[in-house]
Amino acid sequence: MSEQQQAPQQPPGASDPGAPASNPGASAEFRARVEQLLGDILGLMGFPARLEMQDAADGNLSVALHFEAGPPPGVENGRRSQVVDSLQFLLNKMMHRPGVERRWVVLGAGAHPEPRQRREPQQPQAAQAAAPAPVQAAPAPAAPRPAPQAAAQAPVKAAQAQQRGAQAQPARSAPVTKVDSDERSMTVEEDAALREAARKLAEKSASLGRFYALAAMKLEDRARVVRAVEGVGGVKVTAEGEGRNRRVVFTPEKPAPLPKRALLPDDDEDDFDE
Repeated sequence: MSEQQQAPQQPPGASDPGAPASNPGASAEFRARVEQLLGDILGLMGFPARLEMQDAADGNLSVALHFEAGPPPGVENGRRSQVVDSLQFLLNKMMHRPGVERRWVVLGAGAHPEPRQRREPQQPQAAQAAAPAPVQAAPAPAAPRPAPQAAAQAPVKAAQAQQRGAQAQPARSAPVTKVDSDERSMTVEEDAALREAARKLAEKSASLGRFYALAAMKLEDRARVVRAVEGVGGVKVTAEGEGRNRRVVFTPEKPAPLPKRALLPDDDEDDFDE
């Protein structure tokens, strides 16, 4: 057979998901825009990084962030973090505008992110109904009826046995719920840079009436932030949440509504399967 006969036929408009975009100019323009936006955001964060881009197997653009002066707090090379996930969400929001072909950008710290595994579809109800029903055991033969005197003494003996069992069994203690340590009671060394940044953010929250939150921080850093903002008026700073979702929240005493021009346009994120 010839090579033309051996090659599989693809429907019109189909392409290899692992191949780069068919329009080299559009792909280069897309990469240039990602490099500019991502560079500006990382520069404003104070953590510039070298960007390593490559086309992912699913058609997305994979970007590895190699931070020049070390990763931000809460970010570890080769592992997922809330900071990188939030940066990826913000970048895709800025890239996907009306009238522009959607191509998703996935970020990784220190290396390219591994592709996500899709969940297997659940078994249909028809297949579940076709499964064989469990075999029921044959009923046990009925026990012979006790004599009248034994039947009258049976409740008394059962109550006595239950009372003896209750006395012999030790009382079970209530389950202990794990509670994160209180940041205000910790004794930590002061960080001058973190103290200045926390107080500026608290003053900004009080003056503008905005709510802010600091996530993906260690317990010691949350304690430093809570202690640093003591004495700043017009704002209340607390630690909320549990585990990796615990964060420091800045709540102004006089909240102000967010202007409409600062809101992001509605965008459909349901078609992006992370």
